[in-house]
Amino acid sequence: MSRPRKRVVVVGGGTAGWMAASALAKLLPHACSVQLVESAEIGIVGVGEATLPHLRAFIETLGLDEAAFMAATHATFKLGIDFRDFGKIGDSYLHPFGDFGRPLGGIPFFQYWLRMRGAGAGDLFDYSPCNVMAAANRFARPSTDPGSPFAHISYAYQFDATRFGPHLRGHAETLGATRTEGRIVSVERDPLSGDVAALVLADGTRIEGDLFVDCSGFRSLLLGDTLGEPWDDWSHWLPCDRAVAVPCASASATIEPYTRATAMPAGWRWRIPLRHRVGNGYVYASAHLSDDAATAALLGAIEGPALADPRILRFRAGRRSRSWVGNVVAVGLASGFLEPLESTSIYLAQAAIIELIARFPLDRIEPADRAAFNAAVDYEYDRIRDFLILHYHATTRDDSPFWDHVRTMTVPDTLHDKLALFRAAGRVARYDRGLFFEPSWIAVMVGQGVLPAGWDQRVDAVDAAALSGAMDRLRTRIATDVAAMPDHAALLARHG
Repeated sequence: MSRPRKRVVVVGGGTAGWMAASALAKLLPHACSVQLVESAEIGIVGVGEATLPHLRAFIETLGLDEAAFMAATHATFKLGIDFRDFGKIGDSYLHPFGDFGRPLGGIPFFQYWLRMRGAGAGDLFDYSPCNVMAAANRFARPSTDPGSPFAHISYAYQFDATRFGPHLRGHAETLGATRTEGRIVSVERDPLSGDVAALVLADGTRIEGDLFVDCSGFRSLLLGDTLGEPWDDWSHWLPCDRAVAVPCASASATIEPYTRATAMPAGWRWRIPLRHRVGNGYVYASAHLSDDAATAALLGAIEGPALADPRILRFRAGRRSRSWVGNVVAVGLASGFLEPLESTSIYLAQAAIIELIARFPLDRIEPADRAAFNAAVDYEYDRIRDFLILHYHATTRDDSPFWDHVRTMTVPDTLHDKLALFRAAGRVARYDRGLFFEPSWIAVMVGQGVLPAGWDQRVDAVDAAALSGAMDRLRTRIATDVAAMPDHAALLARHG
């Protein structure tokens, strides 16, 4: 006997809402119906324009065509994030979507570089295919040759976030999801369980559901406002609480295949090149900078005429203590917020959606599934939190009160231990899931001047001359192969 389908109600459109509706309709059509409720009166944040490589798998799972998606959202390819002035003013490095070199004898390439760095090995980032591609504004997809240094690279997208949700909406509706226009004015709860029973719209429409997915953004209408789930505030570690954003015209025909983050006196500034414009923003701490001063600084830094009025966004770093309570699952900003320094917002929504689908209730919602979901979401947020704090704390900058604070603040024990492990011999704690594995931590720490005192002693067993020759050949091959790749902008023109 087949089970009745659960009525899933998604609250809020935008990126998170339509990602959730699309995935549920695509992957669980037999288990649930999907109804999304949104109001045209309520705007969306719409500045999450840079992504991580995980989105590629999500788009493929939904059955979306990459070229059509990129054309609809004016997307460009992204090989990593270019960080400027973070370690000290004048420094720059790319956090690439790929590894450095290739392991030898089960030992990471980085350990060999540490041994040879004083003997002509050159810059570590010369052994990163993504870094060399980005510096040359060239792009190619990962190689299918397992022996190629380009076999283990990845890429993401930079796109117009205001177009992504509508593109997903059309796809979700073809999969059977339905949309209801309306502003929610009240939420009814079951008097016995306390679960959400129904939403009431301004026109009196009542929408019942079995499971509610809260994608209402910073307001967190169901999880925060209705259920009162507490907020874990991380602003003492991540003090940036505002952003001013504005698009501008591009000053060049060049389209860089990377996002740029430039440190500023009270935070940092993003630059995201799209096909039709450039996205810009200044993320800052209001304790150190006024809104007017931040806006003036951003407008003074953009490369072309502004294409819209600057928008101020207010937020706090942190997350809800639990993201699944009763029959409400929060996804995206309704669950938590971490500033977009590493383009993690869409990833966090995607990770929650995939976790929900994996634990979708067959009959009643099991407490064990809720607990496992919450543990998985917390794990993602906590790991990313530490990685973002690293960018601020691993600095020698003392040129402003903001940088003095983040340089000298007490960091979480989990990050303190990671830094101590790396400084000793270049080791990074290994993980089997989640985000930001060993190459990412290496990129930021080396890029910001945190260098180990030693290395894995097994590499000393390798002949130095042979090792030097192998490293030279690898560096030369990467540079030669990149030189033969197409220009990023020219490739996009051919890509549609």
